[in-house]
Amino acid sequence: MDKIDLQILSELQKNARIPLKKLAEKVFLSSPATAARIERLERAGIITSYAAKIDLKKIGLPITAFVKLDLDPKQKPVFYPFIENHPNILECACITGGYSHLLKVAFESTEALDTFIGEINNFGHTETQIAFSSPKPPTGPGTGAIKI
Repeated sequence: MDKIDLQILSELQKNARIPLKKLAEKVFLSSPATAARIERLERAGIITSYAAKIDLKKIGLPITAFVKLDLDPKQKPVFYPFIENHPNILECACITGGYSHLLKVAFESTEALDTFIGEINNFGHTETQIAFSSPKPPTGPGTGAIKI
């Protein structure tokens, strides 16, 4: 990984649909050289996928919350398929501290969130925070975050 690779990653995080020619101009390479670098980053597993950023409010999911869960380890065989198949769970991370998992969820109403909390409490003790806003939406690491 060099500075050009990091710049390519940064540009793709801003807009994964940037035309190859425009991306090549931004990193001062030819289009074939840029395409070869992208392909190498994909083969190395550095670029794992391309995704659209969606405004959850505009698709009817205005309530974003973070749910901390203290999962009983015996529940893992049931819990992991549950979270994998639940459409309102955006992300789940195993964490340190007083809880074992942190879930990011989105719902159409606080009532729907409350119903979900009732379901998830079957797996262990929870604590929930509702997000009022996101002054910095999710992004990947910028070129300044990764040192060469």
